[in-house]
Amino acid sequence: MKAIRLHEFGPAENLRYEEAPDPTPDPGMVLIQVEAAGVHLVDTMIRSGSTGGSPIPVPELPTIPGREVSGRVTAVGPGVDSSWIGKRVVVHLGMVPGGYAELAVAKVESLYELPDHVDAAQAVAAIGTGRTTAGILSQAKLSADDVVLATAAAGGIGSYLVQAGRNAGATVIGLAGGPTKVDLVRSLGAQYAIDYTDPEWASALKAELGDREITVLLDGVGGASGQRAFELLGVGGRVLMFGWSGGGSIEFTHEDLMARGLTAGWALGAKMTSQLRALEAAALEETVSGRWHALTTTFPLSEAAAAHRALETRATTGKVVLIP
Repeated sequence: MKAIRLHEFGPAENLRYEEAPDPTPDPGMVLIQVEAAGVHLVDTMIRSGSTGGSPIPVPELPTIPGREVSGRVTAVGPGVDSSWIGKRVVVHLGMVPGGYAELAVAKVESLYELPDHVDAAQAVAAIGTGRTTAGILSQAKLSADDVVLATAAAGGIGSYLVQAGRNAGATVIGLAGGPTKVDLVRSLGAQYAIDYTDPEWASALKAELGDREITVLLDGVGGASGQRAFELLGVGGRVLMFGWSGGGSIEFTHEDLMARGLTAGWALGAKMTSQLRALEAAALEETVSGRWHALTTTFPLSEAAAAHRALETRATTGKVVLIP
């Protein structure tokens, strides 16, 4: 089979598109002909030799990166019902990589069967990025009374959050970089789509909102834009953080929280790991029903290095997906 293999930690150019041995399914596992493979920001960290604090271990080399795949089952290992053969499935591979390839193996108990109308790239987005979003939303508990601000709203998680806020009846504000991404955020249902590259965006948004205050901040960016968003949060508001791709987490003190009656929390980690299967199912249900539609940026499998570079430089929208 063709696969992307990493022989040495370092830059994106170290990802090689080459021949690799076909995997065979062990007991309790299936073999999948991959139709789409997800690319995650953690993949870029692992490629460089660090997991950035993630519980995912640094793999032994050479390795085939990738932990999210969708495709069709072509063979089963010992002890697996042969009725799985021919079914379209999606799966998160967990701690074991191997997704950036034409073939991948997965545990049968981790599979979800896919209906024909669900696109392979949409399924991959749901099983990884979607499950994280579902975990954030389970803690955010959005309602029609909320005014929600989502940073990086044209990204994988952010675009889901905009749609979820819209579906809850909330007023949704989405931050994105540049006119094209702003238009995408608006098309997802955000009442306010704001270009954070405009140095006056915060004051302009405050003027537009008038007497209305932001009640919920959902932030995976941090940095300057996350900090400005935090400063806009109204009295009694709540902030849920799940990353700092902008260079650093939001900074605040206990006094900041007490003065404005705010609540703050970190959405990832133990709050999610104990319920991953339920979160995957929830994200897939939203996708199958059509209530969530993932923005995706696709690359051929052979161009995995370009996909990593684009993701690292924020030149993508939504979920990045490789197509064998």
